Amino acid sequence: MTTMTETSARFREFKMPDVGEGLTEAEILKWYVQPGDSVTDGQVVCEVETAKAAVELPIPFDGVVHELRFPEGTTVDVGQVIITVDVAPGSGDAPAPAPPAQEPVAEPEPEAPKGRQPVLVGYGVAESSTKRRARKGAAVPGPAAAAVQAELNGHAAAVPPAAPAAPVSAASPADGSRPLAKPPVRKLAKDLGIDLATVTPTGEGGVITREDVHAAAAPAAAEAPAAPAPAAAPETAEAPAAAPVATGARETRIPVKGVRKAIAQAMVGSAFTAPHVTEFVTVDVTRTMKLVAELKEDKDMAGVRVNPLLIIAKALLVAIKRNPEVNAAWDEASQEIVQKHYVNLGIAAATPRGLIVPNIKDAHDKTLPQLAEALGELVATAREGRTSPAAMAGGTVTITNVGVFGVDTGTPILNPGESAILAVGAIKLQPWVHKGKVKPRQVTTLALSFDHRLVDGELGSKVLADVAAILEQPKRLITWA
Repeated sequence: MTTMTETSARFREFKMPDVGEGLTEAEILKWYVQPGDSVTDGQVVCEVETAKAAVELPIPFDGVVHELRFPEGTTVDVGQVIITVDVAPGSGDAPAPAPPAQEPVAEPEPEAPKGRQPVLVGYGVAESSTKRRARKGAAVPGPAAAAVQAELNGHAAAVPPAAPAAPVSAASPADGSRPLAKPPVRKLAKDLGIDLATVTPTGEGGVITREDVHAAAAPAAAEAPAAPAPAAAPETAEAPAAAPVATGARETRIPVKGVRKAIAQAMVGSAFTAPHVTEFVTVDVTRTMKLVAELKEDKDMAGVRVNPLLIIAKALLVAIKRNPEVNAAWDEASQEIVQKHYVNLGIAAATPRGLIVPNIKDAHDKTLPQLAEALGELVATAREGRTSPAAMAGGTVTITNVGVFGVDTGTPILNPGESAILAVGAIKLQPWVHKGKVKPRQVTTLALSFDHRLVDGELGSKVLADVAAILEQPKRLITWA
């Protein structure tokens, strides 16, 4: 189903869809079309970033782009119109796009219809009793919005603020009190070092808006000797996930949004909700490394990537099979432990947009070649920034490979809703007692964090010991599986 409305027989609107389960907003990273461009059904018109991933949005009808409602870098609520399309071009003069308001005013949130709304992925946004304040956004980037967009693109823009019909001096409001501005705007001004008394308000009733503060900050940034305004830079192929906002020579402030915001919220929630316990074991993985070398030459593994992570993932799956109670979740609302009879194996992946944890669905049922293929697809998709929100939902246990950075080990934080996470350290040649003699062996350190509400120390220790035993003697993959 598509998220659109028919404004007339000729013009259609396309609304920001819910591109994941229950997401409420997304940031427009890049427009691939401009007004006047022809589009066809299914053509990708823009890329947006949610709190989970970057997603490309296809248009659901043919026509000519009439209007883009928001500039790149704008965060838009689900359900807001982002583009209008002329589906019958040439049938008459098209009305001009709505002129930009000097200061957009937040309107009351329309009452949501009962039930879930049609979305691109999943079943839509569930009803909620929580009311969210409408997000302000200009229909077309005006002078103030242009200054904000230029700032998001990483450079200051010398754009004069819009002149209202009857400007009101911030220093002398009608009642003689301090300048009128909302608390978030006052904080923004304080962060940017702007005196509100020097800002000319454009909001209704002489209220100073965020755009007014940004417009006042732009000339100051241009005059600062430590950060001269650069010449207009050519547009980049991709909008940054969180463009830094320069505030002085000694610090830089970076907006927290998108994937980084989701990571922060999830980690804080996990760390202060689930009581973490972390156990460590150092293990000789020389035989595992020999097995990896042999599998690379095996014709049955041709066309798939074989590496130590593949064997570690299989070892963890076998350990979970031997200790199924570890594969569970804590249901706070019903005060129940929910044991999972399937394993959606998460693999933590570092991407340009931040850490994401896609998972391999039903990994417990996959053969070694199938698991290798799934791992390869997961990593490739994550590196390209094309991981879908669905691929990151429903994980049960996760592996994070910190060894790729040369790190010995760490104390990983649980992915929210999961019971355990295994950190794998760097595999290094070290002196090791083997068969009564000190020899150079391939050694690594494993760390298992688990939720102590549902995993006792004994259970967690058994899981970690089983993984270590398999990596030390990989033939146990056959005898224990």
